[in-house]
Amino acid sequence: MIAVVIGGFGTLAAYALLNLIRLFTNLFFYQSLSFAVRSPAGNHLGLWVILLPVLGGLIVGLIARFGSEKIRGHGIPEAIEAILFGKSKMSAKVAILKPLSSGIVIGSGGPFGAEGPIIMTGGAIGSLIAQLFHLTAAERKTLLVAGAAAGMTAVFGTPIAAVLLAVELLLFELRPRSLLPVIVACAVAGFTRPLLLDSGPLFPLQTHEIGLSALFSCAVAGILGGALSALMSTALYRVEDIFSKLPIHWMWWPALGGIAVGIGGYFEPRALGVGYDVIGDLLDGNLALQLALSLLLVKAVIWVIALGSGTSGGVLAPLLIIGAGLGTVLAPVLPGGDAHLWPLVCMAAVLAGVLGAPLTAAVFAFGLTHDTNALLPLLLTTGVAYGFTVLTMKRSIMTEKIARRGYHIYREYGVDPLERQHVDEVMSHTVASIPANLTIAETLERYFGAQQVHRCYPVVDEAQGLMGMVERSSFGPQVDGGNPLTTLFNPAHKHITDSLVALPSETCRIAAARMATHHLERLPVISDLQSRRLIGIISRSDLIKPSRLFFDEEQKRERLLS
Repeated sequence: MIAVVIGGFGTLAAYALLNLIRLFTNLFFYQSLSFAVRSPAGNHLGLWVILLPVLGGLIVGLIARFGSEKIRGHGIPEAIEAILFGKSKMSAKVAILKPLSSGIVIGSGGPFGAEGPIIMTGGAIGSLIAQLFHLTAAERKTLLVAGAAAGMTAVFGTPIAAVLLAVELLLFELRPRSLLPVIVACAVAGFTRPLLLDSGPLFPLQTHEIGLSALFSCAVAGILGGALSALMSTALYRVEDIFSKLPIHWMWWPALGGIAVGIGGYFEPRALGVGYDVIGDLLDGNLALQLALSLLLVKAVIWVIALGSGTSGGVLAPLLIIGAGLGTVLAPVLPGGDAHLWPLVCMAAVLAGVLGAPLTAAVFAFGLTHDTNALLPLLLTTGVAYGFTVLTMKRSIMTEKIARRGYHIYREYGVDPLERQHVDEVMSHTVASIPANLTIAETLERYFGAQQVHRCYPVVDEAQGLMGMVERSSFGPQVDGGNPLTTLFNPAHKHITDSLVALPSETCRIAAARMATHHLERLPVISDLQSRRLIGIISRSDLIKPSRLFFDEEQKRERLLS
C-alpha cells in the first residue's frame, strides 16, 4: 500500500521536474515565464548564449555549497551510495533541491536528461515516507528504489525498463519482498502518467523485419557502442581528476564546466538541453550525416566536461543522443536493416555499456519506441556492448565514483555457495562419540587425556540417541570433589550440555548461522528430531569446503578481473 502512494508521488515529482526544466528554459533563453515546450536551439542570443550555462552552473554550485552537496552528480551513484552505505536514508532537502538544481542546470543549457534527478528525487520521496513510518533499513531500501523506479516510469513511460533498472543497479537482491513493491510503484506510475503527461511512447518507431545479415551488423554496432561508452566513461573521470586538482573550491567547478557547454552550444545549439526533439529526429532519419556527426562530437564533449565538473543532471538522455548519432553515422555501411534501426540499437548499446545494465538498455529502447521488430537486434547489440565494457573496464560509470570514495561495489551476484549445498554433502560421517554409560574417569582417560583429538564430543545413548555434547571443562569440580565412577548420563550430575544440532537436509548456510550465533565450532548431525540418531558432525572447516570448491570452479571457468 505504501508503494501505491509512492508510485503516485513519483508521477507528481516527474511532472514537477519536467515543468521546472521548461520554466527555466523559457526564463534563460527566451526571458519569459512560461511552461511551454521550447528548445534552447531556437534562441537568438548570439554570443550571450555562452554565459547562460555559466550562470546556471554558478547558481547550482551555490545551492550545493550552502544547501546540500548530495545534489551534485547524475543521481544514480548517489542513490546506490545511500542504499549500500547510508541505510537508505535521504533527506527532505535532497528531495527539494535536486529537482530545483537540475531544472536550473538543464534549463540554462546543460546537456543532461531528467531521469537521473527524478531517480534521486523519487528515491528521496520513498525514503522519507519509509522514515515517517519508522520502517527497517531493508524496507527503506525497497521503498527508496520503488520511488526511483516510479519516477523513471513517469518521465519515460517505460515501467518494465524501470523495474529492470532496479534489479540490475539498485536493489542488490532479487527477492519478492523487494521486487513486488517496485513493480507496484512502477505500475501505478505507468497508469497515472497519462493524467499529467503525454501517453504512449516518446519516440514511436516501426522498423522493417531484419534478415540474417543483421546478425553481423548488430555485433559490429555492439562493439563500437561499447567502445564509445568505455571511451566516454574513461574521459569523464579524467575530467573529474582535472577539476579536483584546480586550486579553487568545488563550488565554482560547475560554472567552469558551463563555459565549455556555452561554447559548444554556440556552435551546435541542438546540443544544449535535454534534446528529446534531437533523439526523435535522429531515429526518424531527419538529420544529415555531417550534422549528426557534429552533434555527436559536441554533445559528447560538453556532456563529459559538464558532468565532470560536478553539476546536477542525468545521463540517459545525453547517452541516447550520442548513441543515436553513432547509429546515424553507421547506418549507410551496416547491412541487414533499414536506416532507422541502427540509431535505435546504437543508442541502446551505448546505454548498456555506460550503465552496465544490458537488459535495462534493451527494454528501455523498446519502451521508448514500441518497435517490436527491433527487440532481437536490441538484445544482441546491448549484450555485445556490455561484454566489451566488462572486459575492458574495471567498473562502470555508476560505480566508479563510489569506488573512488573508498567503497567496494559488487559487480556480480550469485547464489551463496553455502546455500547451494546441504549439510549431508560436507559433514564428516565418521564421528568419535562417547557412550552415555561411560564413567567420568574412563571418559577423561580415553578422550581428554594426552591423546585428545577434539575439543568436545557428542554423547550418545543407545535408546535415546544423541544426549548432548561434552568437553573437558564440563567436569570441573565434579572430578576434584565428586565420584569419578559416576556415569556421564546421571540425573544427579549434569555433565552433558544441551546441544544445538543440524539436520542433513538443512543448507550449510543455516548451519553456519547457527554456529556463528552461538559461538560453536562443531554441530552434531542427527537423522531426525524424533529418534535423534547421530549420523555425522559438521565443523567450521567443513563449511569452508563449498566456498573453496566454488572459488576453484570460478578460477577455471573465467578470467578474474582485478
